[in-house]
Amino acid sequence: MKKLYFLTGLIFLTVSSYAQQSAVTQTGEQVTLYNDGTWTYVNKDSINTNEITTNSEKYSRSDKSSFLLKSTRLGVGCYMDPKKWTFKKGEDNEPAEYEINDIENGLYGMMITEKLDLPLESLANIALDNARDAAPDVKIIKKEYRYVNGLKVLMMRMTGTIQNIKFSYYGYYYSTSGGATQFLVYSSEEIVDQHISDIEELLNGFVVIN
Repeated sequence: MKKLYFLTGLIFLTVSSYAQQSAVTQTGEQVTLYNDGTWTYVNKDSINTNEITTNSEKYSRSDKSSFLLKSTRLGVGCYMDPKKWTFKKGEDNEPAEYEINDIENGLYGMMITEKLDLPLESLANIALDNARDAAPDVKIIKKEYRYVNGLKVLMMRMTGTIQNIKFSYYGYYYSTSGGATQFLVYSSEEIVDQHISDIEELLNGFVVIN
């Protein structure tokens, strides 16, 4: 994931307080760095821990999600409905370990797993920054912490325009000391709106495997 090298390309400016520093990236974007390892854009939509609420609902996998797709990189996996979703393994040099699609309904997903130790909010900011590469106008339209099968994840939905088509990304982001996972589904905004229940059924199959 190329944006994970973001911090190594920073040019530090001045220390604004004990808790944070100001910096600029190699592309001239101004950011604020915090002691906990997270960072936010100064002038762009970004993830800030203090702004995220926790959904009180407890999410769990559906009985229809009977097939367990296991990561070979990290101790995570996903229960999925094999009647709805197909999958294929990504190339060894690709960040997406699996592509998980529902071609019939025009839904495309991926599970990105990497052995990286970074805060959950930083992982989400990296995902947001990557989305801007494809859609510079991308915006977060919903974000919240959720407990899914007992795991604390960050749910984030983003929309942006690619070649005059409004796309929407709906994903769960999970990070521990052992690694980081991005589990998301994307399509046109209209299709995502039509299939929210199917998307959440897939995402709610996310589990840690001991």
